Amino acid sequence: QLQLVESGGGLVQPGGSLRLSCAASGFTFDYYAIGWFRQAPGKEREGVSCISMSGGITDYADSVKGRFTISRDNAKNTVYLQMNSLKPEDTAIYYCAARNHYCSSYSNEYNYWGQGTQVTVSS
Repeated sequence: QLQLVESGGGLVQPGGSLRLSCAASGFTFDYYAIGWFRQAPGKEREGVSCISMSGGITDYADSVKGRFTISRDNAKNTVYLQMNSLKPEDTAIYYCAARNHYCSSYSNEYNYWGQGTQVTVSS
């Protein structure tokens, strides 16, 4: 059964860090680009970052460049999102998604989705 499971969310103070994980199963993981998206209350889902099948190409939204780092371990079927210098505006549900092609910032181009993990940045 195909699954993407996010973990690592939580409550953190401004300036703090979190590392999200996206564990995949049920498909050939290294044939898929993996994207991270987020959705805050009352807002549309937005792309945060993406990593290519091999991990050689990464992309970031302007709002997180220099603060977030995406990586993947194909041996463990897992993608990570290291989030540093977190801001209150980073508060959202974070989703990972798999695309059987190159990275894309468009959520409707992704084939599979996880259930999401809540990230709250607040003092």
